[in-house]
Amino acid sequence: MSTAAPALKRPDGSNVRVLVVDDESNLTELLSMALRYEGWDIKTAATGNSAVKTAKEFKPDAVVLDMMLPDFDGLEVLRRMRDEDPTLPVLFLTARDAVEDRVAGLTAGGDDYVTKPFSLEEVVARVRALLRRSVQLAEEETSLLAVGDLTLDEDSHEVMRAGTEINLTATEFELLRFLMRNPKRVLSKAQILDRVWHYDFGGQANVVELYISYLRKKIDAGREPMIHTMRGAGYVLKPAG
Repeated sequence: MSTAAPALKRPDGSNVRVLVVDDESNLTELLSMALRYEGWDIKTAATGNSAVKTAKEFKPDAVVLDMMLPDFDGLEVLRRMRDEDPTLPVLFLTARDAVEDRVAGLTAGGDDYVTKPFSLEEVVARVRALLRRSVQLAEEETSLLAVGDLTLDEDSHEVMRAGTEINLTATEFELLRFLMRNPKRVLSKAQILDRVWHYDFGGQANVVELYISYLRKKIDAGREPMIHTMRGAGYVLKPAG
């Protein structure tokens, strides 16, 4: 039987909620997919008015907010949302060269920002950091991932299989963590590149094959295999047996 560590939770045990606001539909879709992989509930909005309305109904725990929207800018969206929830954490998305936007956003009360183009992993990490500071975590939340006899501690970075410690490089650890957060789910090379090497890596899918082989030598060597190749689809991690 496989288990994964619970995602960040609200105090009542329900899923954390994140609102993504951007008028670029492709970007919104990518962000939503990455955040949903964390086990969070996601809503999206493409305009300032829609964002404010959705926030009132959805009551998000954090907002990813583009500075430039078709009707009014992110600062006005922030002001209106904070009227409803003064402590709502907001991560601004800004243009790379818009230094004044970043300064204005943080001065107006934004909690953090990332510049475009950005990696999905970076956004997820920053949102998670905001949530950890702002959401009272459910008591059962743990840093330990477990699939079969394989365990991974996200805080200490210790990995064990059947009681034997396994030493991994930083990249191997991130790859295994992504697999273990999605047990029994087939993950494509593109999805793995998105999350471990960032979506702008250049599409070099062979690096995924290489690191999967590294992991297999450490996780599966001399044991019943847990990492499986699904021809034409990707890779899946599941309990041995």
